[in-house]
Amino acid sequence: MSVNLEPQPATLPRRRFNPFWYKLKKNPLTLLGLSLLLILLLLSVFAPLITPYDPTKINIVERFAPPSSTHWFGTDEVGRDIFTRILYGARLSLGVGVAVVCTAGLIGTVIGCISGYFGGRLDQLIMRLMDMVLAFPSLVLAMALAATLGPNLVNAMIAIAIVKIPVYVRLARAEALALREKLFVKAAVTFGIPSWRIILRHIIPNAVSPVVIQVTLDIGDAILLVATLGFLGLGAQPPTPEWGAMISIGWKYLLDYWWYPTFPGLALFLASCGFNLIGDGIRDILDPKANR
Repeated sequence: MSVNLEPQPATLPRRRFNPFWYKLKKNPLTLLGLSLLLILLLLSVFAPLITPYDPTKINIVERFAPPSSTHWFGTDEVGRDIFTRILYGARLSLGVGVAVVCTAGLIGTVIGCISGYFGGRLDQLIMRLMDMVLAFPSLVLAMALAATLGPNLVNAMIAIAIVKIPVYVRLARAEALALREKLFVKAAVTFGIPSWRIILRHIIPNAVSPVVIQVTLDIGDAILLVATLGFLGLGAQPPTPEWGAMISIGWKYLLDYWWYPTFPGLALFLASCGFNLIGDGIRDILDPKANR
């Protein structure tokens, strides 16, 4: 009589099937950040179903109405519903933050891999240009670029992307310097594979891991930079429902109408915390040195 000693599928450890989710569940702060972002994302996507108000429609009769069952977060100086503007502003702030950082990460990774792989004078030239950008405080440089290009949201995005690119160039270059000494890269060179194909097929894919970690950590900072430029009048312009622009106008009425700047500021705080918590969790999962 034979006995089947093979483990049944139901008894196998769950971590074997989905190690990423298993490690993610072990970090409650990461789950908290993920929950915050999911709530904000769902509220922004279903904003037309949640609130009946137009985010840009003026209603002078209800100006500076306090929070109530009609207007949950009150109204602003021209009677627009603040809750509605926050929901629609989440689309803008979250979307811009993700788009800016992903664009900067993509451009910076390609430049950094090219610089690290070829080395020599090209590497020196690229890195000196990156050092020039890093020599300036990020906020000051973003303000200068946005003011030079013109005060609107697209120019603010370009300015923030330029400020963020050097960080990813340095990360990707460090990985490329190590990867070009690996045997599989040297073998590809020996077989006469073109350099551009080696970079696309071997260098960039293997240099992505630290870049992904940095991207998740930088999204929260990018959202704050977008809001800061909007606060200074260099980002989204009225009546666009953008959190920084709302705070820029609302802080003048803080003492008399506290709800005006408070709720947009709280939304900005929650979004930034959510991305930072998720970034920390992904770093712990993807970075072997962080697991002890």
